[in-house]
Amino acid sequence: MVSSRIEWKHETWNPVTGCSPVSEGCDHCYARGIALKLQAMGVDKYRSGFSVAVHEDALDIPLRWRKPRIVFVTSMGDLMHPDIPDAFVMRVLDVMRRCDRHVFQILSKRPERMAELSGRISWPSNVWAGTTVENRKVYHRLESLRRVDAVVRFISFEPLLSDVSDADLTGIHWAAVGGESGPDARPMKIEWARALRDRCIAEGISFFFKQWGGAHHSSGGRTLDGRIWDEMPDPSGQLSFI
Repeated sequence: MVSSRIEWKHETWNPVTGCSPVSEGCDHCYARGIALKLQAMGVDKYRSGFSVAVHEDALDIPLRWRKPRIVFVTSMGDLMHPDIPDAFVMRVLDVMRRCDRHVFQILSKRPERMAELSGRISWPSNVWAGTTVENRKVYHRLESLRRVDAVVRFISFEPLLSDVSDADLTGIHWAAVGGESGPDARPMKIEWARALRDRCIAEGISFFFKQWGGAHHSSGGRTLDGRIWDEMPDPSGQLSFI
């Protein structure tokens, strides 16, 4: 894997907050709990709790960052939620396009909307497209993701709830694996993580092991078979430096 000499700073950006459940991976949503706590604390951005909301005042935040960043988009929601108007999604994508010194990662459980948008616009080269696959019931998301004309397509296998070793990884560049966190976390078996790692190695896909999760918190932290897996595609190939 090609390495970059750029020192990357990681950020989150939430021009959209809130979501609604679509699959079993949503059952113990961390973002919902955080949003409700912030609502109870009187934080204005979360006055509607975890209901879907757009935030005009957050749109220009990435324009202020001068140094290159890897930006996780909508950690507190889903940019592709059907309640978010196309016009606002387009404005978010336009900000990303203008900020071509940064790489943006969009993770959505609704990749079919990304695919539809990708068919209508020129997808920005610095915007990575990803979806969540927690079990075999959501394999249809993989086909939608493959239709997104992104330079990097990635899968978050988190929370990993079952064996998905037979998933079709064609056209995928990066895979991140993690167990569920929180007090009611459902356990992830080591053989599930190993199978995905071995598939990624065999198929030349960057592999990132995030965490074991709450059910196995003391069983090794972020290590899998004695090492930390922090692979990712080199972001500098998608950037324009001025």
